[in-house]
Amino acid sequence: MSIQKQTNNKSVLIVGTGTIGEPLIGLLADFKNKLKIGKVYFHKRTPLTDEYAKVESLISRGAKLVTNKDCKENFEKIGHKVSLTFDKALDEADVIVDCTPAGNKHKDKHYLPLDCEDTKRRIYIAQGSEKGFGTPYAYGINDDVLQEHYPNFIQVVSCNTHNIACLIDALSFSLRSWEIIKGDFVCIRRANDISQDDSFAPAPTISEHKDVVYGTHHARDACDLFRTQRKIIDLFSSAMKTNTQYMHSIRFNIRIKGGYTKQDILNQLYENKFVTLTEKTSANKVFSFGRDHGYYGRIFNQAVVVEPSLHVRQYQGETQVSGFCFTPQDGNSLLSSIAAILYGLHDDAYIEYMKQFDKYLFKKI
Repeated sequence: MSIQKQTNNKSVLIVGTGTIGEPLIGLLADFKNKLKIGKVYFHKRTPLTDEYAKVESLISRGAKLVTNKDCKENFEKIGHKVSLTFDKALDEADVIVDCTPAGNKHKDKHYLPLDCEDTKRRIYIAQGSEKGFGTPYAYGINDDVLQEHYPNFIQVVSCNTHNIACLIDALSFSLRSWEIIKGDFVCIRRANDISQDDSFAPAPTISEHKDVVYGTHHARDACDLFRTQRKIIDLFSSAMKTNTQYMHSIRFNIRIKGGYTKQDILNQLYENKFVTLTEKTSANKVFSFGRDHGYYGRIFNQAVVVEPSLHVRQYQGETQVSGFCFTPQDGNSLLSSIAAILYGLHDDAYIEYMKQFDKYLFKKI
């Protein structure tokens, strides 16, 4: 179906206005007409005077506020216009995107009962922390799982999982065979988002290897993502949290079948539109570039590979690729969330709509 024939009579409900929810609401409101979206609803549970400006900004851009029935009056008292109650918005929405850390609880309480009694097909999407919510998904990595299996519960994987999976996908070198032998990753995580006050780390803090096979959940989640394509790969990850709010970093060590030069690796990374290369070696400079040049201040690429850190070594018919990359925080998750939403609205035509965002994928930073 061509995108010209689509009508904008379908609606999206975003649950939550935090680190993922707020920019997703604003972005959908801005692109509503181009993406053929009828209405963009967003649910906020608690009326807060210090978030008055944020809510009003989203409303002014065309999004519609939704809240629980018993909270409606309190929102109106501080000057907000409430368009619908949560129950009515759930019933109207064609796509529901949960951007809260309670996605699985909401699934049991709201989404599964709604899905059981539905007379129309509805898509439910949750974010990376909500393991088990639905089919793991990352735009450009495993789109075939949407196009072949048509799941209605989707989990957009975490930002670091996007980064790891993108590196593996970019360096697999073949559409017909799986060339990766093993991948080892150290996720050097930023403490919290700049929009958050809680959970700041006063000093570097090491995470335990709680997973006996994968180390930390980052490698396991990437493997689960590839498993949707029946691809089995040997991955291991470690993690630590550092006292910065800028960006996550990942130190990678990937072994590939065959002999490749450093230029081969650079060419392969450059050809993948979800990878961007940078000669910058500090997170603050990359973060600043995203703030100044990215849409909504975000970098939508899945991995920012630090070119000076790249080390390539051949031995015994294998190539070992090592280096560092930055994770664009919620930017890569946002792009996959948009893709999943458009899949829910327009089926396979979502691929055509997503081409509008290619201009926000940088080749170099």
